[in-house]
Amino acid sequence: MTTETTAPSRWTQQLTTRVRAADAARPWLWDAVLTLGWTVAALVDAAGGWRNIARVPTLPTALVVGLSLAFALPLYARRRRPTTVLAVTTAAAFVSEASGAFLQAAFLQALPLFHIALSRPPSRLPWAFALLAAPLLTGALRFDGDAWDLHVVPAMWGYLIVALIGITVRSRRDHTAGLVDRARRLEVERDQEVRLAAAAERARIAREMHDIIGHNLSVITGLADGGRYAAAKSPERAAQALDAIGTTSRQALDELRRLLGVLSAPDDDAPSSARTPQPTLEDLASLLEGVRKAGLPVTSELPAPLPPLLPGAQLTVYRVVQEALTNTLKHAGPRATAAVRLRTAPDGLLVTVTDTGTPSTIPGQGQGLTGMRERAALYDGTLDSGPLPGGAGWQVRLRIPTTPEDDRS
Repeated sequence: MTTETTAPSRWTQQLTTRVRAADAARPWLWDAVLTLGWTVAALVDAAGGWRNIARVPTLPTALVVGLSLAFALPLYARRRRPTTVLAVTTAAAFVSEASGAFLQAAFLQALPLFHIALSRPPSRLPWAFALLAAPLLTGALRFDGDAWDLHVVPAMWGYLIVALIGITVRSRRDHTAGLVDRARRLEVERDQEVRLAAAAERARIAREMHDIIGHNLSVITGLADGGRYAAAKSPERAAQALDAIGTTSRQALDELRRLLGVLSAPDDDAPSSARTPQPTLEDLASLLEGVRKAGLPVTSELPAPLPPLLPGAQLTVYRVVQEALTNTLKHAGPRATAAVRLRTAPDGLLVTVTDTGTPSTIPGQGQGLTGMRERAALYDGTLDSGPLPGGAGWQVRLRIPTTPEDDRS
């Protein structure tokens, strides 16, 4: 039973789709075919059937044929100029009603009325109904007398139903167009969100790559320079420098491998190296030790116990300290020293990294400082950097607020 009831519906839907496609491809051909069909129907009625309802059945055949053509042929332009077509057919309707022919072809006026309701402003509908009612009233008052309403009211009810159908189709079409436009806008917004997410991810990767490669290469450079000077006087110190270079290189490779593993594999298939935890405050000691081995004397003041922060905030503190010490290694000169201090405050954690390099050799607003500010802003933190008073060095200050969520961790 289900197949029998759905097959006709499916066939009707396919036929409707094909008709709409043919109309969209060649609208002029479709209009010509329909106009020809309506013209044939009107002429068939003009051959003699019109006398069955005519009030004056002795009218000349030429007049009846001419009126039938006047009702049918203008319909070719019904979609482009429905108001003009209705006005032309109204003139034919006046002649038909006033002469007593009462041609049924006059009901073809329902077609331009439908297109007025479908595509024109609603304010035109009252004028359209006035054009339709005037000929009907003329014929009814002249030939039907007191029974005029039997000729006018049913016809106007029919025209009203046609107009309501046009309004319904128009509302459905506008609603469908609105849904299509909304879907298109949602698709555009989705593409924009994807592009923004990709840009944010590229920026994050760039920060990580800059921090990892920049710091470790600076440490390796410092170790290599120290090993070169120590090779002539103390081969043991040179060997220690080479060991430290190997250890630092392996750490850099491990961090890069973890970062690339996260990018290249889904979460469930990520390798174990990709799931290695990111650096935290606990790793600051090993970071400082690596910098000391590279030849930069660093003093530190770390609170015990370390303040609780979200993992992302701890990574931010680690990367800021790492980048500040990397800049010191690269730009502060061979005799520079550095100091790292973490101090807890009621509103968060204050991190200061100070060195004794000369301001002329300290970089300004580079990619590293920009990356540090972006990291701090992710957790509502602030970062300031600049020379110390008197030109005695350079300082980086980071303030990370402690939120209730941080406290629970």
